[in-house]
Amino acid sequence: MIVILDFGSQYAQLIARKVRALRVYAQILPCSARPEDIQALRPEGIILSGGPASVTDPAAPRMDPQILQLGCPVLGICYGMQLMVHLLGGEVRPQAHSEYGRAHLVSISPHQLFAGVPVGSVVWMSHNDAAVSLPPDWETLASTEGCQQVAVRHRSLPLFGLQFHPEVHHSRHGQRILRNFVLGICKAKRTWRMRDYIAHAIEETRQRLAQSPADARIVGAVSGGVDSTVLATLMHRAVGDRFVPVFVDNGLLRKNEAETVRENFRKHLGIEVVFIDASDRFLEALRGVTDPEEKRRIIGRLFVEVFFSKLRPHDLLAQGTLYPDVIESVSVKGPSATIKTHHNRVREILELMEQGRVVEPLRELFKDEVRELGRELGIPHEMLWRQPFPGPGLAVRILGEVTPERLSVLREADAIVLEEIKAAGLYHRIWQSFAVLLPVKAVGVMGDARTYANVVALRAVESVDGMTADFVQLPWKLLARIASRIINEVQGVNRVVYDISSKPPSTIEWE
Repeated sequence: MIVILDFGSQYAQLIARKVRALRVYAQILPCSARPEDIQALRPEGIILSGGPASVTDPAAPRMDPQILQLGCPVLGICYGMQLMVHLLGGEVRPQAHSEYGRAHLVSISPHQLFAGVPVGSVVWMSHNDAAVSLPPDWETLASTEGCQQVAVRHRSLPLFGLQFHPEVHHSRHGQRILRNFVLGICKAKRTWRMRDYIAHAIEETRQRLAQSPADARIVGAVSGGVDSTVLATLMHRAVGDRFVPVFVDNGLLRKNEAETVRENFRKHLGIEVVFIDASDRFLEALRGVTDPEEKRRIIGRLFVEVFFSKLRPHDLLAQGTLYPDVIESVSVKGPSATIKTHHNRVREILELMEQGRVVEPLRELFKDEVRELGRELGIPHEMLWRQPFPGPGLAVRILGEVTPERLSVLREADAIVLEEIKAAGLYHRIWQSFAVLLPVKAVGVMGDARTYANVVALRAVESVDGMTADFVQLPWKLLARIASRIINEVQGVNRVVYDISSKPPSTIEWE
């Protein structure tokens, strides 16, 4: 396996995913990890991520220099390279001009790290600091037009540095460089297989349940989304009927959502879902509430109350927490500066974790790996490739107060959007596509009469991971058909608009 030390990089998870694409397991640790803890993992190599700080800043994140003496190869990327140079006696200084975006390798010295990488290759830069002098016994491996020390290495020790980011898509031969490091220099074994992971997760789950009281069950919330569907299938395969899937209808679901999920689980997975209709409780709690964050807080708190009513004192809780969720709750500088508190880490769940009652079999996986696991488990394609749907449901797609009447309008409009997107063969090519009910009304003319009715916004975005997104340039004929159907078929709507903003600066959801 390969250990990745995170110095606050936005690309740390991407590095791990690129390594796993080589069928080598990668684990991200905070840069404050102790050398002895890293050594206990017996990694074949270590990668130091980039980061937003400057090594010349006394408050910048650091690592224990002994990590460079563990004996396994080390590859520093951007900030990781600069930190190695700085710690070992070289000099790093801010440059007169920052370097962002595309650059070309104008010279490459023969070395295994660059095997198969031609001169002229495009690499992606994102830095202001640069190494202006190297430590003793270090040498330059490659240069670009604007950076003399774009790749460096120690002459006798397996220490390497790259000023550019090989993990990003725009570095043309970046994956080749990572492959050369991981498989060639580190000689890591390609043993990361999803089938083996499934067997490991099933065995671990069975052992956890065997250590619990005889009447204990594993209870998990299911929504019909990818993560909870894969989780439920894995848990059911591991412990059969001792897994209890709970579906909470919060009254904020899409048209026919609850019935579809229950039927899909029964028909395709052979799993009977425990159904709780709490729609009245949620709608009553949301009465008069217009603030988006207050909506989310109310829905989240009430969901915990309703769901936990099905959890008995000795039961275990199964969660579909993914690897990015785990990493986002770990600080690069220490536990006091958490990046964010994840929704799977509310107080009640943290208390169960302290009691050893939480099972998270997907905690080492990324989203695309979860889908791969789902394929191995035989889950139908349609269930694995559903577009994401927010936890608070339609409440964050109704701007302003959530009422039964406004929910009805949005449900009908949203159903038309999805129906037409699927009919056009675009559903699986789009990250998310949906309707939003705006808190305004507009004047219109329908049947030679004046109307004053609701406005619906359409939103369709393309994305890889939801972190960034761009609006989809839907065909005009498709947009016209969707708008015409909504105005003609949904009572109370006389105007449809299309959202053409990207993330950033906008978000995918409107609230």
